[in-house]
Amino acid sequence: MNIVDTSCWIKYLMNSAIGVQAASFIENPGELVVPTITLYEVYKKLLAEKDDEYALDVVSYMQTGTVIDLNSALCLSAAQISRLHKLPLADSIIYATSLHYSATILTCDKHFKDIPGITYFPKNQ
Repeated sequence: MNIVDTSCWIKYLMNSAIGVQAASFIENPGELVVPTITLYEVYKKLLAEKDDEYALDVVSYMQTGTVIDLNSALCLSAAQISRLHKLPLADSIIYATSLHYSATILTCDKHFKDIPGITYFPKNQ
């Protein structure tokens, strides 16, 4: 199972080099775990930069993966992870979700660079 972080979703939608690397994961929704915070972040970004219809189409596709709602157990785990790894709110939720569902995170977000269980794509690729 894989979690595509917001950073990689955006790179994929931009058809960047990182997006091309992430494509095989994104285009295999049967293996995607999608935390609801990722839906929020992608939708918010697309609403700011594209039109509503495009934003809705993208999040509709994202929802063909396994969408994971934030619950109290993930919330508490994310708080511990945030403290331990100094991660911001959304990233700690995404990482907690990955640990709970044994999923690998694909990201180009430098917050995740040195954390185990992460596939990190440097932005200079």
